[in-house]
Formats: sequence, structure tokens, C-alpha cells
Amino acid sequence: MPFHVRDNETDTKVRELARRRGVGLTEAVRQAVDEALEREHTRAPLIERVREIQRGIAARGSTGLVADKAFFDWLSGEEDE
Repeated sequence: MPFHVRDNETDTKVRELARRRGVGLTEAVRQAVDEALEREHTRAPLIERVREIQRGIAARGSTGLVADKAFFDWLSGEEDE
């Protein structure tokens, strides 16, 4: 079943990949899709990646400092507005 690439940049990239790998356009697309699907398959789900980040933040503990609106205004350069 054919499909058409109507974007010049994508067409150029597929042709470059095919040239570098020494394969046809269909094979270059198949290889690229296979590699992308494998990365997706082996990648941890988003919720697990977020939980890992949350654990890292929690492990640092609280500084005991209080950040108020004036502090955040100062950080963003909006304290004079």
C-alpha cells in the first residue's frame, strides 16, 4: 500500500538516510520506523519517568526556606511592575 510524502524536508531526510545506509527509500523508512518503535517499546512509560523525577526531588528534602510572591516576582524580573 503506497503512501506519499508531501513535505519536501521529510522527503530530503528520507533520501539522505537511504543514501547513507545504501538502501532504497522503502527500506530506509521501514528501518527508521522499526528503530523508533523499538525505542518506544523499551522506554519506560511517562508515569514511571515522572515518578523517578519526583523521587529525586523528594530525596533532596526541604530547605526550610519560604518563597513568597515577592521572591518569584524578583526571579522573573517583575518586581517593579
